Order: sequence, then C-alpha cells, then structure tokens
Amino acid sequence: MKYSFFKFIFILLLLSSCIGTSSKGLLGTGVSIAFDPRTLGTQIDDSIMEKNLGARLTTLNASYFINVKVKILDGRIFLTGKVDTPEEKLIITKKAWEIKGARSVKNDIKIKEKFDFKRSAKDILITSQLRTAIIINKEISSANYQIDTYKKKIYVYGIAMTEEEKKLVIQEAKEILDVEDVISSILLVDNLRIQKN
Repeated sequence: MKYSFFKFIFILLLLSSCIGTSSKGLLGTGVSIAFDPRTLGTQIDDSIMEKNLGARLTTLNASYFINVKVKILDGRIFLTGKVDTPEEKLIITKKAWEIKGARSVKNDIKIKEKFDFKRSAKDILITSQLRTAIIINKEISSANYQIDTYKKKIYVYGIAMTEEEKKLVIQEAKEILDVEDVISSILLVDNLRIQKN
C-alpha cells in the first residue's frame, strides 16, 4: 500500500513536469494563444507561413537564420535584420511574396555596416526600455507586440485591441530617450480577416 502511494506520487510528478511553461505560445509566434485576437486557424496559418519562409531563406543562405527576422500577422509579412548587399534584400522580398497566403510584405531589412558595439548596446537598451514600459502599462496587452531596434529606430509589430492601445504603444516608444524614429506595423483587431468571437 505504502509503495503504491509513492509510485502514484512519482508518476504524478513526472506527468506534471511535461506541461509547457513557455511564454512564447504553443506555435512559437511570440504571442500567447490565449491573448492573441486572431483565430487559432489564422495563428496556425501564420506560423506555418513563418516557418516555411524561414526554411526557404535558410536554404538560400544559412546566415539568414540569424540575420533575418520574419514575423507574420494575418498573412502580412514583416522582415527585419541585416544583409550584405541590396540584391540579397530584393531576393528575400521576392521569396516572401512567393509564400502561399502572403497578403503583403514589409521589408525593413538593412544593409550591413561595420559593427558598432556602442550603437548595438544602445539599441538593446531602447528595446528593453520600451518592452518594460508596455509591460507596466496596464492599458496595453504587451504580449501582442514584438519590438526591434536598429540605429535608434524602433520597429513595433503587433495587434492592438483598440485604436487607443495602438496610440499608447507609439507614444511610449516616442518617449524613450534617444529614439530617432518609430516605425509602427500595428494592426487593429478590427482589421484582421478573421477574428475570434
């Protein structure tokens, strides 16, 4: 009897450790499924498109796996990162348009320059400050946003529940010290093709 009880507890502990605790979401899109205003089907479609484009870019050049970031929201493709030549940027844009289900492509990929540690550190600081500001602001669903900073320019991608939330995110970004520009690619939940009920 005593042995069975310990066996039961051991199995229970083993099974409970299998539950995922990732804040990235089931599909790895950076937005928690529970808070994402897109339908599950749209989230899956976007995730498949994102993985497909990532694989295609990696087969072109393995360095794209690290240097190019892909985010897809409701069939809209957002590209950021750095490449060596303008021709590479054009090829990546072409590959993005070839993905089935692509509704639009926004290419914010930059051409590489000499590495500048001070600028990179400043960009990381700016990103961290904005991430903290939108987490603290209770009127913003922070899990719905992805932030990239390059040369003191903030690129914000995500889905806002209301126009006011969208304005708040942009305002928070503009208030950060040393920010030169805010490039917003924030969709309103009302503008999504298919919405959760």
